[in-house]
Amino acid sequence: MAEVEYETLKAEEIDFGNNNFIEVARKKAISEKGENEFVSISRGFKFPDGTKRYVKSFTVPQEIVEKVAEQLKKMKA
Repeated sequence: MAEVEYETLKAEEIDFGNNNFIEVARKKAISEKGENEFVSISRGFKFPDGTKRYVKSFTVPQEIVEKVAEQLKKMKA
């Protein structure tokens, strides 16, 4: 099985609630077959010492990021 390395190109964090955060990051997967850029959206929380724990994550392929962003804006109440 081919090994994949991940590189974070840019990441922004949004804090909310009690020590919760959402991280939106542009990442690159690099393997023998080539490179693939995507956006990762992860949810997690912070311990009192500042350590982060990621709970859930999903990725959005680069080619549909704009469409997903448009739909999120439409969902705003």
